[in-house]
Amino acid sequence: EVQLVESGGGLVQPGGSLRLSCAASGFRFRSAIMNWVRQAPGKGVEWVSVIYNGGASTKYADFVRGRFTMSKDNAKNTLYLQMNNLEPEDTAIYYCQYEDFRGQGTQVTVSG
Repeated sequence: EVQLVESGGGLVQPGGSLRLSCAASGFRFRSAIMNWVRQAPGKGVEWVSVIYNGGASTKYADFVRGRFTMSKDNAKNTLYLQMNNLEPEDTAIYYCQYEDFRGQGTQVTVSG
């Protein structure tokens, strides 16, 4: 059974940082293509980033603009999203995604 559990969200001021984590189980994590997506209040789901080639390759949405870094620890079956210089527009529930599976999400609120 695929399980994804996100954590690390919270309330942060503009310009602050957060590190999201996603604990994964139930599939071959090392070779999995993993995504972070987000959903802001009243909006649809928006793709944030992807990691593939065992963690060697990443791509990001244009709005990231060098502020976020996605990584994974294959030994711990854990996915990360380091978010720096956060903006109010980054306020959303963040989900890790494997194929059609998502976790429960973690809330990120950027407000000062």
